[in-house]
Amino acid sequence: MTTIRRRRPPKPKLAESRIIERRDITDDLMLMWIEKPEGFSFKAGQYCTIGRDGIERAYSIVSAPHEETLELFVELVPLPDGVLTPLLWELGPGDVLSIRPRAKGIFTFKPKYPNHLLVSTVTGVVPYVSYLRDYLHRKASGHRFYVLMGASYADEFVYDEELKRLASDLPDLVSFVPTISRPDEERNDGWSGEKGRVNTIVEKYAEKYGLSPEDTLVYACGHPGMIEEVKDRMAPRGFTVEEERFWKED
Repeated sequence: MTTIRRRRPPKPKLAESRIIERRDITDDLMLMWIEKPEGFSFKAGQYCTIGRDGIERAYSIVSAPHEETLELFVELVPLPDGVLTPLLWELGPGDVLSIRPRAKGIFTFKPKYPNHLLVSTVTGVVPYVSYLRDYLHRKASGHRFYVLMGASYADEFVYDEELKRLASDLPDLVSFVPTISRPDEERNDGWSGEKGRVNTIVEKYAEKYGLSPEDTLVYACGHPGMIEEVKDRMAPRGFTVEEERFWKED
């Protein structure tokens, strides 16, 4: 009897991507723009896998697929828990990262629903920004987006100005509600918007906007605890919840 051994296909070779720009938002949050390798393509909401010194991690892509660079929103996880992000915090324009040649992920826009309730914490807003940029670029129509974005502090929102502008310019397309969970702390002095953890206001705004399980898909992206509570609140009401968990250094 002859045994046929099938060879496993080789892993795709790593490409290189140079850092074009870095912008520090807080001590533990930054934006980074890196080169898009030739032939690299992705769907809005997918992630890329980047690395340094042999250490790799996945990051959702802020950019829409048509944009020339890959925009990333990164949270620092300090040592000993963090592995890659402490290395990233030492880098700047001109430094080189490795990047896997293919984007992955299924947390993408689902057009079969007319209404999309997008719930996030801090960096969890990333795929939603990509959805909206791509949707506008494609000049698509027939949908509405309701973005609920939570953070401990107002300076962690980062994409709030972009989302406010869209909500103001295109009120029939985008609604945007940022909320902070620590309104009494000095860092949030002057805040006059919504208050409370984002998972605690989901039902309130679903009712305010007249959303129903038949015409609305709920997306939850960010902290695993937030996602579980959104599911606990919305699933019993009949809503389908798509999720993308951002574990520390996942």
